[in-house]
Amino acid sequence: MQQKKVKLHHPAKFVEPVQTNSPEPMFYYFAYGSCMCPVDLKRTLKENTHQYVVGHAILSGYRLGFYRYSKMRRSGVLDVVPDDKSSVTGVLYHLPWRLSQPLDIREDVHRGGYRHEYVEVKCHGKIYRNVRTYVVVDKLKQEMAPSDWYFNVVLRGAVTCGLPEEYCWSLFNHMHQLQLQQQKAA
Repeated sequence: MQQKKVKLHHPAKFVEPVQTNSPEPMFYYFAYGSCMCPVDLKRTLKENTHQYVVGHAILSGYRLGFYRYSKMRRSGVLDVVPDDKSSVTGVLYHLPWRLSQPLDIREDVHRGGYRHEYVEVKCHGKIYRNVRTYVVVDKLKQEMAPSDWYFNVVLRGAVTCGLPEEYCWSLFNHMHQLQLQQQKAA
């Protein structure tokens, strides 16, 4: 069954790299899906990313959903969708600007898979503004279940980076329910 897509267009604004005491320009990045897992992110970025983890962060005014089909992963993958009554917990990274392009490639920005969205997150009691995250460009009308591999890498990232246990269980239950629905429909 082919999923119908809803296309949302929001022009991305360019945000300059954050200048810090680091010898190179940096930017903040909020990960909520497979990129929460520093091991999986290392696979793409070709360097250890543990050192760039600021901590778990809260993105208010959004909720998680599996509104994209990934051909590479052959499953539904995560997206964040505006929702005033919800929030998303994820991982805040402070990455070197040189990793911006490889991250965009991973998120399929060049082919219109995801696009940049600049958000405000709270981490360690501090507000971070102009934080990059990625949102799906062509959203499915209904959620599609994740594969077992994607399910596991998302949970591994959530646990590895110390997301609250209650949130990890909520994430587990959401993914598990989608898989059960898919099995019943098959």
